Amino acid sequence: MMSTYRLLTLLLFIAFYSCDSKKVTDIKDYQAFLIQNEDNSVAKEDIIFWTNKLEKAPNEYLYMVKRANANTNLFSATGKIDYLIDAEKDLVNANTLTNYNTSGCLKALAHNYISQHRFKEALNLLKKAEVLGEKLRGTQKMLFDVNLELGNITEAEEYLNKIKNFSDFDYLIRLSKWEDHNGNLDGAITYMERATKISESSNTKSLKQWSYTNLADFYGHAGKIDLSYHYYIKALELNPNDAYAKKGIAWIVYSYEKNPEAALTLLNHITSYYNAPDYNLFKAEIAEFIGNEELKQNAYKTYMSESKNRLYGNMYNKYNALLYAEDMLQPERAIEIAMQEVKNRPTAQSYDLLAWSYFKNGNLEEANTIVDKHISGKTSEPDVLYHMAEIYKAIGKTDKVSPLKEELLASIYELGPTMEEKILKL
Repeated sequence: MMSTYRLLTLLLFIAFYSCDSKKVTDIKDYQAFLIQNEDNSVAKEDIIFWTNKLEKAPNEYLYMVKRANANTNLFSATGKIDYLIDAEKDLVNANTLTNYNTSGCLKALAHNYISQHRFKEALNLLKKAEVLGEKLRGTQKMLFDVNLELGNITEAEEYLNKIKNFSDFDYLIRLSKWEDHNGNLDGAITYMERATKISESSNTKSLKQWSYTNLADFYGHAGKIDLSYHYYIKALELNPNDAYAKKGIAWIVYSYEKNPEAALTLLNHITSYYNAPDYNLFKAEIAEFIGNEELKQNAYKTYMSESKNRLYGNMYNKYNALLYAEDMLQPERAIEIAMQEVKNRPTAQSYDLLAWSYFKNGNLEEANTIVDKHISGKTSEPDVLYHMAEIYKAIGKTDKVSPLKEELLASIYELGPTMEEKILKL
């Protein structure tokens, strides 16, 4: 009879060696969603409709808001930054006409600025809306969002407490985000699951779709890849053009199933109708994994070309800083970008960009100082933990590397297969 020890050893052996052969995706599940069926005619007709209205009544701010909504919908569907900027123009004009004294207009423009990563400007608008007091609870929800994005943790918690209501979808998704920020992934999943049930009970398509993709993300972080895949598929069943859900499936295919060719097929499909420069960085990572240097460089060139569009503003600072620090070997430029990001958004993640840029520039002392003062203990993001581990290793703090290495090895799926060898060398 086999001993308990030997049985456990055998089971662990089987689990370890069957891991890479596990397959959770099936192209039959999403094949129908890979057919190009983009139809944004309704939003485009809305723009024409409200443009005609504005020609007859050029100072009617409500028409501007309506046209801005149509442009925002087009941005969400296509990723084309021009639509978001057109929406901003209408919302600025609407606020000018109302002397920045209408809560709805202020919040609409704040939402637009959040999409552009202009968080400080969004915060100023929301504070004005808070003073007005109209539909205050909605304003407080957005104030939580923006303060958390800016790293104003005390203020974010205060607003979270003000909107406390465990039967409210909006509260639950923010509580989930709060728990994730605090490193409590189990709690984040619990609250997102509850929010998802509420969205299903209300049968609101947009809420369900948002819930499914966010729940899929959390399940992926927790290593529950089958559930992650399940909810990305559910999102696509609601909206076959959901680029984010398709990207999530592409990551599963690449990082978990180690099928880079299938992942590239998915990415090529997405980028045929959805415009977001960072999808090219995903292609570059896959190219590195399969050793295709030409594909990698082409993907980088496409990313640089697209992200240089001035309309993006600071939206791609994170990616640009990392690219200049690592692949383009221009750490001085990376430091400039990271400093701008810290100024715009003084979070642990922004300081990580600055520390990593200094590290790549050979300034270990400055990198270590930033880690100790602004990063350590303030985030559990795997990419940040990896940078910390490399900086600690370089400066000789080997006692701090081991625990980080353990966490990183447990986060290989999130970080991607190209990182495994780097982590093992820590």
